[in-house]
Amino acid sequence: MKTHRFLLEIGTEEIPDWMIPPALEQLRGLFEQLLNSNSLSGTVICVDATPRRLVVQAQGLPERQPDSEETLTGPPKAAGDTAAAGFARKLGVPLTDLVTVETPKGEYFAYRKRIEGRPTVEILARELPGLIWNISWPKTMYWRRERERFIRPIRWVVALLDSRVVPFEVAGVASGNVTSGHRQLGRKRIRVTAANYEERLRANYVLVRAAERERKIREETEALLAVRGLHLRRDDALLQTLVYLTEYPTPLVGEFDRAYLDLPHEVLVTVMRHHQKYLSVEDAEGRLAPYFVAVMNMAGDPEGLVKAGNERVLRARFNDARFFWQTDQKKKLADRLHDLAQVTFQTDLGSYLDKTQRVVELVKKLGGNEYAQRAALLAKCDLTTEMVKEFTELQGVIGGLYAREQGEPEPVWRAIYEHYKPESMEDAIPSTPEGRLVSLADKLDTLQGCFRLGMIPSGSKDPFALRRAAQGVVKILVEGKLSLPVTELAGDLPELREFFLDRVRYYFREVRGFRYDEVNAVLAAGWDDLTDVESRLEAIRAVRPTANFEPLAASFKRIRNILRQAEYTGGAPVEPGLLEPGPETELYEAFDGLRSEVEARRREKQYRAALERIASLRPRVDLFFDKVLVNAPDERIRRNRLALLDGLLKEFSTIADFSEIVTEATNS
Repeated sequence: MKTHRFLLEIGTEEIPDWMIPPALEQLRGLFEQLLNSNSLSGTVICVDATPRRLVVQAQGLPERQPDSEETLTGPPKAAGDTAAAGFARKLGVPLTDLVTVETPKGEYFAYRKRIEGRPTVEILARELPGLIWNISWPKTMYWRRERERFIRPIRWVVALLDSRVVPFEVAGVASGNVTSGHRQLGRKRIRVTAANYEERLRANYVLVRAAERERKIREETEALLAVRGLHLRRDDALLQTLVYLTEYPTPLVGEFDRAYLDLPHEVLVTVMRHHQKYLSVEDAEGRLAPYFVAVMNMAGDPEGLVKAGNERVLRARFNDARFFWQTDQKKKLADRLHDLAQVTFQTDLGSYLDKTQRVVELVKKLGGNEYAQRAALLAKCDLTTEMVKEFTELQGVIGGLYAREQGEPEPVWRAIYEHYKPESMEDAIPSTPEGRLVSLADKLDTLQGCFRLGMIPSGSKDPFALRRAAQGVVKILVEGKLSLPVTELAGDLPELREFFLDRVRYYFREVRGFRYDEVNAVLAAGWDDLTDVESRLEAIRAVRPTANFEPLAASFKRIRNILRQAEYTGGAPVEPGLLEPGPETELYEAFDGLRSEVEARRREKQYRAALERIASLRPRVDLFFDKVLVNAPDERIRRNRLALLDGLLKEFSTIADFSEIVTEATNS
């Protein structure tokens, strides 16, 4: 059967770069859902974008839907032939076409109606307008009707099955086979087919695929820098921004006065990155070089006008930064402390001076030394500096640099410099004990204050970045080896404890890669000390592949089910005299002999050894269940056996709740 190639291009005014990647994820999902819900085969081969277009390309679409069959149920068979004839007349079919079907209510007359598949082009024409409107954006504009909302005005739409137009209208724009090239370099109207689309646009200075644009930037930049013995400073996030800001990116290398290198490289890089979107350059020793890479949305700069303009703008920005650096130094951070009273943190939580005082007290409570307390006192003072007012991305960092220039000890300035870290799960935690405590206290103060006010994140709303703060707390506790009780850090806020627990699960599952059932098992046995949680998870991961572990876990699940069904509440000791000789007595004696050894290893945090000893009970547990009737007719014997199982479960669930482990037996 012949199949077809499909192309959808939504042409718009320039879309903000940061909105494009999530929109592409939605676009792929919506199109695949369209195919599935209409029983259309096909494979998406490309979902991509430039600032002026969103694109879906697919192959293998059929000419039409497959035929289907619908069963229409009529009267019960017991109603007789007269009822059946009336049903057939109503449907306009011969009586002989009716069949009998079995239903929960008995046998019924029915008609199996064949439904001819609709042409694919008709289905796409009907579904594509809804697909376009269903892409959600952080902000939107709307047209004739409130439901017609999109990020930017739609200027053209290309929708093709091979070379055949899929006809529909969206936002007053009719679909067709005409696209538009680069705004300055390409033709305004270009006829395309699904097969030659990318080639025709490439000839008109539009590289549809983001990967191709990124490769062009990287390769041309490397060639330009190699002749100078330089290389690009890695910045993947900025590179992605530049990719989605351009349709035909061309890098150029600019220069700046070497004298500006007297400023800290953090300042220079921030000015270039955040304000001009320039990539920074390093020499062979990894030092910042007096060059930058700008990316034009043009084919070249033969007269050097773009280069000269960028250098002129950067020179002015660097002069501003130098002025701020010199002006700010005239007033020490410590002298700025009371200025924080004029900077609002949050209306109900007071000023940044109030926050600073709370953070200092938290650092003391967490056992921070004098350096940590001094860093906590000065950490927010840079918010009053001219540098941070102009370059907000430098808060914290510039405070640390000023503290260093003003003679503060290294543990103090470095803690200030790093106290916003980690800013994501990929970011490193502060490198010093003092920095970790200041960062921890700062994040805890924000979390506790906001949760007390009921400002708990819901959905996508999280104006104070509380999820990121809680993730930072978890990451610092685990990777900084800080055995601080999480429930105490949450204070008297049960909602915050649950919030932390969600972040703990996320960290160990998604960031550290532990299996979900291992995480559930370990957290069920206690999660107050996250360094201990990490150790227990690593022990579970190490012991899980051994022969006895998963079968024993299945037995523990069985034990928990037996106790729950028996409504056994526990508390009673095992009476050895009531134990039956053989497997029951052998299990009890083995359990009793292991108990003290496992507890000793657990206290010493030798979790792997403890788990291996627990797993060694597996043969005796299996034999017990094979030979012993737990629900014995004699109530005293039955309750004694339940007490044995309850003791086994509780004693050996202090490292992990084995009943949470998903085994092959559980899956089957």
